[in-house]
Amino acid sequence: MASVKTIKDVNLAGKRVFVRVDFNVPFDAQGNISDDTRIVGALPTIKHLVDQGAKVILASHLGRPKGEKNLKYTLAPVAKALSERLGQPVLFVPDCIGPEAEKAANELADGGVILLENARFYKGEEKNDPEFCQALAKLADAYVNDAFGTAHRAHATTEGITKYISGPKVSGFLIEKELDFLGEKTAKPERPFAVILGGAKVSDKITVIEALLEKCDTMLIGGAMAYTFALAQGKKVGDSLSEPDKIETAKACLAKAEAKGVNFLLPVDTLVTDKLDFGNAQVGETKIVEGDIPDGWQGVDIGPKTIELYKSEVAKAKTILWNGPMGVFEIKECAKGTFAVAEAVAEADAISIIGGGDSVKAIKKSGYGDKVSFISTGGGASLEFLEGKTLPGVAALEQA
Repeated sequence: MASVKTIKDVNLAGKRVFVRVDFNVPFDAQGNISDDTRIVGALPTIKHLVDQGAKVILASHLGRPKGEKNLKYTLAPVAKALSERLGQPVLFVPDCIGPEAEKAANELADGGVILLENARFYKGEEKNDPEFCQALAKLADAYVNDAFGTAHRAHATTEGITKYISGPKVSGFLIEKELDFLGEKTAKPERPFAVILGGAKVSDKITVIEALLEKCDTMLIGGAMAYTFALAQGKKVGDSLSEPDKIETAKACLAKAEAKGVNFLLPVDTLVTDKLDFGNAQVGETKIVEGDIPDGWQGVDIGPKTIELYKSEVAKAKTILWNGPMGVFEIKECAKGTFAVAEAVAEADAISIIGGGDSVKAIKKSGYGDKVSFISTGGGASLEFLEGKTLPGVAALEQA
């Protein structure tokens, strides 16, 4: 995907700027924001616009209200948290279109900030309805997208609105960084380039595997997808989570890796258990096995020999991309492999890129989150971008 213009390339002073951010933050049982990473991630873009004297109109979704106004998903608490982080008032507007939103946008002072109510309270957001897009566009003279996590969706606030705004349509700093690390730094990596892929399913990541086999020198596989590859090699996996219908797909990947000269590594030993209770975060008896996994047992993590093998490979790399845990890291007894890989990635003398989703939770839980080069804010968007797909929310912006 070609590079796009950013807020550094345009002067937005005095303009009403519609900024699509990703404030889809988690809340605890008491209704407090439990992780404000996404709010903090948006601050550089917001501060730049404020300092430039733009009138900043922030829009986001939160949760899945399914096109209905549901105050369980109101962005009001986010406005309060953002105001504290930004060090200036953020006016919350209880709608995202209509007279009240238009009045707030038109009366905004230079350098002022408002946050609109959840765009997904309207069905037109996810349907990318032209009328809804036009109503949103009435609020602004220019558009900035800084929500990479939703850039793979052609929604009203990520794509449709751009057709009705005549002024600049550029990216914020967060999207710029995502495109640089997930795009440029994996397209032209410093070598050796090691890719670590985990998670449950080969089917979820098959196109990513195929795309990255074109670029990487080494690929390390962990998580439940390793058991599908084990089946492809004629091994037994007991009761492990696997996709028997994807054996031919896995075989094709192994053949492609061999043809491309990619060092494709699968676990040489596995931590197995005879009982997994994910809901209560408990396992039964555990043991380490090499080779076939017996019936009645299932793999839940990579074993100690695999940990050492993977650590030594990661240590050689100059560029590392990690997407997906090595095991059921949410359970203490099954987290050793994932956390060992996290440590190896963090300690490597390399550009280290964590590609969204569970890998982000894992690197943060391991305590090494502040030691890697880049943590992607996109789950599905990261994967689609790595696959080489066009992201509508990026394609809608002006090309550099």
